[in-house]
Amino acid sequence: MHRLHLLRHAKSSWDEGIEDRERSLNRRGREEAERVGADLPGAVGPLDLVLCSPARRTRETAALVLAGFDPALRIVFDDVLYLAGAGALFERLRRLDEGDGSVMVIGHNPGLHELAVALVAADSADYAALASGKFSTAARATLAIPGTWSTLAAGANRLTGYVTVKSLKS
Repeated sequence: MHRLHLLRHAKSSWDEGIEDRERSLNRRGREEAERVGADLPGAVGPLDLVLCSPARRTRETAALVLAGFDPALRIVFDDVLYLAGAGALFERLRRLDEGDGSVMVIGHNPGLHELAVALVAADSADYAALASGKFSTAARATLAIPGTWSTLAAGANRLTGYVTVKSLKS
């Protein structure tokens, strides 16, 4: 069984003169990412691969949330993930190597949230919270994938964790 962790980037700045791809995390975003990172290694266990959008805000999020992991953690910055829709994300996941059993994707909304809702079995605990709410900045959804990456199917995967920064504070 594979594990998939979908993590939205932390809160970013909205400086008018900066190109979207170059927007950085703001103070709140850095704090969010550090808070999520403090919990992450214990919550998700070892990671075989991290796929990350090359946008500055996702790269900064990755650096902060992954700081507690082994320095040899394999991170791939993939242009396909930049502002990708659910369909493009789904197709990228179906091309993963079967040897990568635990994979994290760090990306953007709305595509990441749409992908999470599409992949998760509706009878999963916390499905209603995931589906009805917004996928806030630095939110993480963890899924148990019963088959191979190449046969990844919509609605067939158990949601085993849904965490927001707000839920970590409580």
